[in-house]
Amino acid sequence: MKLHLTGPSNTKLNDTITITGSKSESNRSLLLAALFPNITIENISNSDDAQLMAKGLKISEGTVDIHHAGTAMRFLTGYFSSQEGKDVVLTGSKRMTERPIEILVDALRTLGAEISYVQDEGYPPIKIKGQHIVKDKVSLPANVSSQYISSLLLIAPNLKNGLELELVGKITSVPYIKMTLGLLEEIGVETSFEGSLIKVFPKAKVLPTTLVVESDWSSASYFYGICALAEPGTEITLSAYKKESLQGDSVLADIYTIFGVETIFGENKVTLKKTDKKVLAQNELDLVNAPDIAQTIAVTCFGLGVGCHLIGLHTLKIKETDRLEALDVELSKLGANISVTNKSLTILPTTEINADVAIDTYNDHRMAMAFAPLAMKTTLIVNDAEVVSKSYPDFWNDLKQLDFSIKEL
Repeated sequence: MKLHLTGPSNTKLNDTITITGSKSESNRSLLLAALFPNITIENISNSDDAQLMAKGLKISEGTVDIHHAGTAMRFLTGYFSSQEGKDVVLTGSKRMTERPIEILVDALRTLGAEISYVQDEGYPPIKIKGQHIVKDKVSLPANVSSQYISSLLLIAPNLKNGLELELVGKITSVPYIKMTLGLLEEIGVETSFEGSLIKVFPKAKVLPTTLVVESDWSSASYFYGICALAEPGTEITLSAYKKESLQGDSVLADIYTIFGVETIFGENKVTLKKTDKKVLAQNELDLVNAPDIAQTIAVTCFGLGVGCHLIGLHTLKIKETDRLEALDVELSKLGANISVTNKSLTILPTTEINADVAIDTYNDHRMAMAFAPLAMKTTLIVNDAEVVSKSYPDFWNDLKQLDFSIKEL
């Protein structure tokens, strides 16, 4: 599906959008509910990834195909490894077979898991024969994807002796680790995180618990981008959000103040308000704890005609696509003066934005949604726009609610 986008004729917006539950929280909650069946979940994400995760958890033998769902690949690797009697082959899309899994597999093997590679060493597909795991000590490089770490932590209370996980080196994406530990504590599991050592204590049963999934802050980022590019006085209200969030991307509320967007917290909602604050010509940000919003921020800076230097982006190389290279290609087509390394991105200020450029999305939902706010400044085309269903199926309809003109080509 190819879409042509034109921004609203009135660039001073005022509306309320309801956003689906967090994909990250939903997938963690789904795994915990599979381990402890008396857990119920409310406001679960309607994303493809959450549906694939839920479907995968119900399979006991044969092939489990999670398509593009990277979180499901990492979490299900841990889950099936610890479930004695389950025997599966875990696979996905072509891109998924290019995304490394070796660090997680090695850690699980150290604990006693039985995992083998079906094709290429270090990459999916993988064959898993579930085991009764009794070993409880393992270490991981601390600068890897936090999903490897969370995969181990989520199964830990279900292991006979729990888990002691040592993180070696500088820790990446701490908020996502804390999200996982926060959910474990919410269901009554005892945990500790001191220095480089994380402990999760075993728990045979949990009390009946309802986990209410907060709306997705990563999805909110695109409305922050729209608000930043709108006229002062714009107010966009999003629900359902809370100030004390488990999600690392809630840092948006602080970051976007530099782009003139004020965040006002209400009862289970936030209102984004565009002010007339002057934006600096060059902006530097370390996104090591929130790499998923890098695309949105880069596009926001380009749309505002200001520069940025973003660091802490090393995990973007192994996402749905190489997001740094994809940003380089697509922003350059629009007229940006951009350069990237393996872990950083730099854009120089420019006021020229090319019109009717076709943005390629690379099977990456965030490429489609991060670029969409630019329709506030120019007309553009989004190729393979249906990719948004991975995390936010209602995205294009919600933009229409803000009076974006969206036409299928």
